[in-house]
Amino acid sequence: MFSPISKALNPSLSLRAKIHLIWIPHSLKLTTTRTMSTQRVFQLKFEPLTGKSEWIVIDENEDVPETSQEPLLATTSYLDMLNDSCRNSAYRLAIEKTVTKPCHVLDIGAGTGLLSMMAARAMGSGDSTAKHNTEGMVTACESYLPMVKLLRKVMHINGMGRNINVINKRSDELTVGVDVVSRADVLVSEILDSELLGEGLIPTLQHAHDMLLVENPLVVPFRATTYGQLVESTSLWKLHDLHTNEAKASDGIHLVPTGLHTILRVKSQQYAMHCDAITKEIKLLSEPFKIFEFDFWKRPDSHGETELHIKATDDGRVNAVVSWWVLQLDQEGTIFYSTAPRWISSPINTSTKDWCDHWKQCVWFVQGKGMPICKGEEVLLNASHTETSISYNLNPKIPRTEVTQDNLKTEDFQLILPPERIAIYGDGEWRLCMLTAIRNALSQRAQPLCVVADDSVFSTICIAHLSKTAHVLSLFPGLGDRGAQYLETVADANGFSMDHVEVLRKRKTCWTMDDTHQKKVDLLIGEPYYYGNDGMLPWQNLRFWKERTMLDPILSEDVLIMPRKGILKACAMSLPDLWNSRRSLSKIEGFDHAVVNTTLGACGDLSPPKEGPSLPFFIWQCGEIKELSEVFTVMEFDHSKPISQCHGKALVEFTKPGICHGFALWIDWVMDVENSIVLSTGPDKRYWKQGVKLLATPVTVGTKGFGRTGECCSTLIEASFDPSSGEVNIQHTFS
Repeated sequence: MFSPISKALNPSLSLRAKIHLIWIPHSLKLTTTRTMSTQRVFQLKFEPLTGKSEWIVIDENEDVPETSQEPLLATTSYLDMLNDSCRNSAYRLAIEKTVTKPCHVLDIGAGTGLLSMMAARAMGSGDSTAKHNTEGMVTACESYLPMVKLLRKVMHINGMGRNINVINKRSDELTVGVDVVSRADVLVSEILDSELLGEGLIPTLQHAHDMLLVENPLVVPFRATTYGQLVESTSLWKLHDLHTNEAKASDGIHLVPTGLHTILRVKSQQYAMHCDAITKEIKLLSEPFKIFEFDFWKRPDSHGETELHIKATDDGRVNAVVSWWVLQLDQEGTIFYSTAPRWISSPINTSTKDWCDHWKQCVWFVQGKGMPICKGEEVLLNASHTETSISYNLNPKIPRTEVTQDNLKTEDFQLILPPERIAIYGDGEWRLCMLTAIRNALSQRAQPLCVVADDSVFSTICIAHLSKTAHVLSLFPGLGDRGAQYLETVADANGFSMDHVEVLRKRKTCWTMDDTHQKKVDLLIGEPYYYGNDGMLPWQNLRFWKERTMLDPILSEDVLIMPRKGILKACAMSLPDLWNSRRSLSKIEGFDHAVVNTTLGACGDLSPPKEGPSLPFFIWQCGEIKELSEVFTVMEFDHSKPISQCHGKALVEFTKPGICHGFALWIDWVMDVENSIVLSTGPDKRYWKQGVKLLATPVTVGTKGFGRTGECCSTLIEASFDPSSGEVNIQHTFS
């Protein structure tokens, strides 16, 4: 798997790329070297089954490496962005309105070059048959080398390269007189994420105004405004308040003990989410309010603060601030694009037209149980922004006696986990299943040596809490020292001594009895969960199976392994919104983009045997969805044996008529030998991502005996698992 470096590592040095983060160590950065004639980029290659990563070199003169299963750029959201017709038409109209004569246009974060070509066409300099105009030119700046290679192909096919100068650098590396002949008269850009600022918008604009643009330049977009709304939502509350939800479980396990409520928490930041998917679970407690305004036509400030007085429109408890932004693309204020949720009624809210995944709403969690308010009451919201993020502090205008924070000091140790992981750890049903499975396993061993192979702090605490005679060896491959420090902090509250718990500080590829104090492992446990792998495909958590294989030399003959096996499950789905966002491209506002389809992992109109890759999504956030079949088993992974190649097939009959766009795939983990405890990660479970295999062409399906002529009533699914790569290959035949 090849993973582009995320902008999250250093937003001020953003790659200007719409990248879905798969996995990346926070200490690693993009390394680029240049010679007189070529550029080389070091790209991180990650092996999901081993957790190993290595740098590979991408040379400007070499083809971008791809695997048969996953093209390098398939995990980005470029494709989804280019399929956003509202965005594309808004930019075209604004550029045509702004670029009315030959001038110098700078496009920052050029991507496939769509905005550059729009600008060149608007001033007539992109027409290869037109008379060459030396006054009109476009500088397309794109820092990500694999995208630059694609950009050049798109330019060539459209005959638009004559007056478009492509520069493979970050915009803050450009120098007037060296890279560009003069300052630009017009800036066009699309360096926006769901929060607005996360791709480095502010530092990019600052440098551009200081070094690359004329005084008072024309810009597209012209302005961006952020808005917010106070909401009550149990669904959102569960994603961050582990202390309250854990207290309801009453099972004796204390991941967040009293007085240490925030020792295990989510990061204080905005989280991108499709809030439309939980509209029925959200209670609006205020009218929408304006927060910040960012003008692209002038140099922005690095930091800003505002104080808002917001009147409650209903009684309730504020669990979150839901935010979005509205883009004004032209100076006159006639062309807009909005990321507002569908419940916002506004003539400029274009979000009701197309579902898209590259821009969502954002959610800021209010600490603890939230803040109670009464209708008509006024509350104070302090909002602030840095160069790359926006944050909030919600306080009542009149102080209340209710405590929403605990006694943990900000400088004390805290373990930061994703919201979905916090929700899982607070889920009573999930905790009961894990607790029961571990208790049953421990009852079969007197003084067991237990190894927790993954990053499950719950499993480690659970074993140590339930058994005073067990010795626990936790590998914590992702958490490492942070996991060890966390255990030391909560040990007393959970009634165990660290004398019986050991965290292995060093990763190994070969295990001996010296590592386990000359004792064989009696119990091997995982959830499985690997810190930092939250955006990966479900079967990439079969890393647990790989770990089990590596540990084989030190496992006892009658070792108990939990989970005992994984079952790959699937369901035929109607996913029109997701399919349309990933469909192959043809003409975009008059420019041919068919050349990008294979590289970006598109579905539809691909040359056989090319198929789109399987990609991870939260199915419940994928717009319109409908199950068209019963859930069926594809294949099983037996953890009692070393990892091996697996095959499976299933004949699936459709239970509902409709249009089949693909299959949702996930793993159910069988925790015990009796197959009585099964933890599912399917679409009805919101806290796990499923794998989605989209069809090249949607198929009309019907039910057996009632299908009309031309409708398929069943499909044969065949799958294989490759233990060397961790890939699952899915084939399907409709009948």
